[in-house]
Order: sequence, then structure tokens, then C-alpha cells
Amino acid sequence: METILLTFSVCFLAYSNGANDNFKGVASLFGCGAANYQLALLWATITTLAGSICALFLAQTLLIKFSGKGLAPDTLIHTLPFMIAVASGAGLTIILATRLGFPISTTHALLGAMAGSTLIATSGDLNWSALQSNFILPLFLSPIVSVLLAMAIYLGLRQIKKNSAISEALCLCVEKETNRNGVIINSNPETLALLQNPELAYTVDNQAACLTRNAQVVFGITMQRVLDGLHFFSAGAVCFARGLNDTPKIAALLLLAPGATMQRIIIFIAITMAIGGLLNARRVAETMSHKITEISHGQGLSANITTAFLVIFASKLGMPVSTTHVSVGALFGIGLVNQKANTRMMASILLSWLLTLPCAALCAAGIYTLNNAVF
Repeated sequence: METILLTFSVCFLAYSNGANDNFKGVASLFGCGAANYQLALLWATITTLAGSICALFLAQTLLIKFSGKGLAPDTLIHTLPFMIAVASGAGLTIILATRLGFPISTTHALLGAMAGSTLIATSGDLNWSALQSNFILPLFLSPIVSVLLAMAIYLGLRQIKKNSAISEALCLCVEKETNRNGVIINSNPETLALLQNPELAYTVDNQAACLTRNAQVVFGITMQRVLDGLHFFSAGAVCFARGLNDTPKIAALLLLAPGATMQRIIIFIAITMAIGGLLNARRVAETMSHKITEISHGQGLSANITTAFLVIFASKLGMPVSTTHVSVGALFGIGLVNQKANTRMMASILLSWLLTLPCAALCAAGIYTLNNAVF
């Protein structure tokens, strides 16, 4: 019976995680208008699934950290009631935040649930040193680093664009106006000759200049389309990183289930997370996409580069950073630069982050007590 409860609890946690977290990587796509909600959600689902599957090979360290080893006594973490309480307490906290539209950290919820279960089961025998070094410091430092890095990346990219005088309306055109040597007769200093022959020459220029010279467009690819492509790729990288970082944390809770192999656990959790995102992500999507700050295409790209870099780097080192804290911090950092940050919404999100740990701890402690009373 307890094995069934554990499986159900982990399933509920994975569903809640998908509902609250899956859309965060593509929030900038939806927020700047590069994609509608359905397209953004589909892209998030595909790339998160890919990250979840790769977690089996690239994030083994997190499996150990989120089994509770080092945080709670070994005699406790190898019991089904402990794992049931952790999964259920974290899941309840996350689904409540999802219904309210607040993006919170699965990492923080799991941390609180582990702490609450351990405290109630051992009367206070919790490894506070491990709690601080392995969890609290990365969780609090990651949003600060994210804000600063997002600001630096965006300002740097903006300066590069300004210095290079790159237009967002560049196109590849074919010219017929050539001299006998096949050299383009064009006084525009921004025109770049790529290929010439006795009759035709290919140039890269802005659309207005091409139209003025009656040039025919060969490829209608503008810099805006290039930026959109990079933006989609970066959003997918964020979702991939989130799946890579979060799946092992949830998978660790099912290690005690008899007959369950790691491959089956990963696939089970990945599918459940995808279903949660597809069915219940809308409210968090609105908060992340439209209520933290207004963003442009370039600003969204900068935020996604920041989030993907920090989360993948942390996963490689086995640091349990929160994708939520990093992605929200990156968006807020962009908002500070463009002076459109919604400070009231950010204050509400910060409050939800502060309440996550104690809420999960109380839920887990209550479930652990109830489970012991019943069984």
C-alpha cells in the first residue's frame, strides 16, 4: 500500500512541477509576441522532454543530493513514509502556487518538505550544515547572479549592435547594375558584395536601399527572423536545462520503489511533467510572460541565454539551483535595464518564494504524521 502511495505522490509532484515550471523557459517568446501560447507551450513540452531523458546520463549527482542523503539520517531516508511525505508536501505546495499564478521553485519545495519530514520524524535531528552548503546558498545566490548576468548580457549585445550598425531589415538581393569588371556600382558604404559575375552581383543591404535600386530579393531573411530563430533556440535550451535539472530531483524519490529501474522512473516522470504543463500552465504563463516586465525580442533572447547558461552550468556541477529563481531573476534584470520592471509583482513573487519552504515543511510534516498514524 505504501509503495502505491509513494508512486501516486511522486506522480502528483511531477504533474505539479510540469504545471508550474514547463512554460518558464518560453515565457519570453510569448511575452514579446514571437510565438502564441499554443506554439510556445508545444516547444516547451518537446524540449523539456528531451532534457528529462538526458538527465539519466548528465545529472547523476543531483540524484544523490535529492534522495535526502546527508541532510537526514540514513535510517530515515530509506523509509517509504519519509519519501511519501516529501513528495506529497512539495506537490501540494507547488500546485497551490500554480493555481494562484505564482512561479515558485520545485527545489525550494523539496527542500522544505525534506526539512519538515526530518524534523517531525527525528525531533530535530537535521544536518543544518548540509542544508546550508548544498541547498540554501545556491538557492539564494542564483537569482542575484541571474539579475546581474542578464543585465550585462543585454547591455553587451545592445552595444555590439549599436557599434556594428546592424539593421534588423537586412536582406540578400541580386543586382544587375554592374560595370564591365562585374563590380557593383553603388555608393552606399553599408553594402557588402558577396558574389559577382559579369551580369549579376549579390549584396547584403537593408530593404529600403534594395528597393530604391530596384534590386530583386533572393532570400527574404531579415535580421529580425534571425533573432527570432536564436530566441526559439535559447528558449528550447532553457526548457532542456530545466528538464535536466528538475527530473533527477523528483526521480530520487522513487528509488525505493521495488522493481523500478532508473530508465523507467525517468520516462515516467518525464511524461507526467509534460502532461502537467500541457493541462495546467496558463496562469503561471501569464505571470512570467506579461506581469514581470515588458520585453522585446532581443531582451527575451538575453534573458534566455542567461537562464540556460546558469542552469546547465549548475547541473554539471551538481548544484541544485532553481530554474524559477534564475529565469525570473533574468527577466527582472532586463526589466531594470529597460525601466519597465513591475516591482509590485516582483515583491509578490519574492513573498511566495519565502513562503515556499515553510509551507512545504508544514505539509510534509503533517502528511508524515498522518501516514504513521494510519499505517
